[in-house]
Amino acid sequence: MGIPNIPDGPGRGPERALLVGVRVRGHGELFTIEDSLDELERLANTAGIVVVGREIQRLDAVHPGTFIGSGKVEGIRALQPELGFELVIFDDELSPAQLRNLEKALELRILDRTALILDIFALHAHTREGAVQVELAQYAYRLPRLTRQWTHLSRQGVGGVGLRGPGETQLESDRREIGRRMAQVRAELEEVRKYRGLQRRRRRRAGLPVIAIVGYTNAGKSTLLNRLTNANVLVEDMLFATLDPTTRRMALPSGKEVLFTDTVGFIQKLPTQLVAAFHATLEEVHEADILLHVVDVTDQNVLEQVAAVNEVLHEIGAEDKPIIVALNKVDLLDDPEAVLSPAPDGPFAMRRNPIRELEETYAHVVAISAEQGVGIDELQSAIEEVLLEQMVELDVVVPYQSGELLNLWHRQGIVEAETYTPQGTRVRGRLPRWLVDLVAEEARATAPEP
Repeated sequence: MGIPNIPDGPGRGPERALLVGVRVRGHGELFTIEDSLDELERLANTAGIVVVGREIQRLDAVHPGTFIGSGKVEGIRALQPELGFELVIFDDELSPAQLRNLEKALELRILDRTALILDIFALHAHTREGAVQVELAQYAYRLPRLTRQWTHLSRQGVGGVGLRGPGETQLESDRREIGRRMAQVRAELEEVRKYRGLQRRRRRRAGLPVIAIVGYTNAGKSTLLNRLTNANVLVEDMLFATLDPTTRRMALPSGKEVLFTDTVGFIQKLPTQLVAAFHATLEEVHEADILLHVVDVTDQNVLEQVAAVNEVLHEIGAEDKPIIVALNKVDLLDDPEAVLSPAPDGPFAMRRNPIRELEETYAHVVAISAEQGVGIDELQSAIEEVLLEQMVELDVVVPYQSGELLNLWHRQGIVEAETYTPQGTRVRGRLPRWLVDLVAEEARATAPEP
């Protein structure tokens, strides 16, 4: 029996899938296997897939050939006539050999979590920059997995989850041609990176601090950006609804202006291909002055989601930046004390109230509702406080020909004293850390007066 064809044409209904989760004993995981499969189902739904069932296996070690044991493979084969699924989705990334062996053994299409997330990114990449970044990630994932087994799916008009973006015909063509295309995409992304770097330098010249909004996917980042700046960014109740970074200017109550940048949402087991391909976008996080970490306090895995975000921040070298935690969706809580993990055997089973833990872990925590506008004034006050904490003492002479630096100091810093010298205006006061180098380029430091 060959692998069944997926019907052509616009009348084709949504694909039906079986989810498979594996937990290896002794391997610490942030989420319980049930919660991880719940998230995988939401990912599948976002990609337009109907989930008809799930299978769980606990192993001492993954099977090198098929990831799951042979008995579980046979069990899935037996379920297919009853449930009628065309697709099996694994909650972990499969090796190329495991993918091929499972397709051969089950005679079905196989997707892993990485391929599913890449497909969702391809679906939601609406700008050229986003599309190119996703394309590179897809090539990096698919290149070692090329196979002629699916050539019947490469006809024009036939799609399917895992096949969006660069088509199967292109991937089945010459590997060297794919390599050349990847080189072209990397060159294009390098231009994007340079352009973003130029934008950041211009923002630095304007003296505006940048606050990157980070958080788990669907935590409410775009809703908060809209609330703060009237950005009119797309907001939908789905995972990875927006991919492309949006930057907006806002004046704080003190009159100081800041820039907010909404970034792509993070998720547990974020594919390494995406982290690499979205390097130009994630540089916005790395180069930000403050991180505003939006947390969905209504999620039962709130601490695990925070840990997953912190893992990505560590991976891109941004974990040491000042962080403000915004506990979002508090308007939906009946009892904040009841936000506890239900998992009796999970890694956080003995923890205390997660809101209290976050308040004890982070210096700046604010309860908000981005949807309802609750706590926004308090959040702005926290931002002002962190900006003040980032001020450094400075005593310099600003040349008379660099009057714009003096104006910048008055707008963004605190001027405590000004005196006039033959060389220029001597200024003593406090200046945001990110402006010190800019001032030092054109002003020479002097010893403070006794």
